[in-house]
Amino acid sequence: MKKLPIIALICIAAAVIIFMSAADDMSTYATFAQAESSQTTVRVAGELAKDKPIEYNPEKNPNFFSFYVRDAEGQEEKVVLLAAKPQDFEMSEQIVVTGEMKDGQFLANDMLMKCPSKYKDEEVFIKGNS
Repeated sequence: MKKLPIIALICIAAAVIIFMSAADDMSTYATFAQAESSQTTVRVAGELAKDKPIEYNPEKNPNFFSFYVRDAEGQEEKVVLLAAKPQDFEMSEQIVVTGEMKDGQFLANDMLMKCPSKYKDEEVFIKGNS
């Protein structure tokens, strides 16, 4: 067999593998209700429920941070992120948490914050330790 068809097949196989791995990152946002019924990791977009408590005590455990998020349907759930509290967290306009529901709370692996308009179009990405 000639070299050109072999190289073409390798390129096509590589493109398929890249596309399949990128498809996981292009998932749509779920709600907390959908997260409860899902057995997989989901992304939930919402806003910080500023009237609910934010728990972060770096002296006790610097890698435990909990807060409440209100999703697009208005459902509020407690979110636990095993990472430090980001600076200016309370000022975020939108929060996207990635994880799963467990024991009545959302355990987040990752968190993406849309910063206030003074930092227009900047986003802060936080990776948890789980």
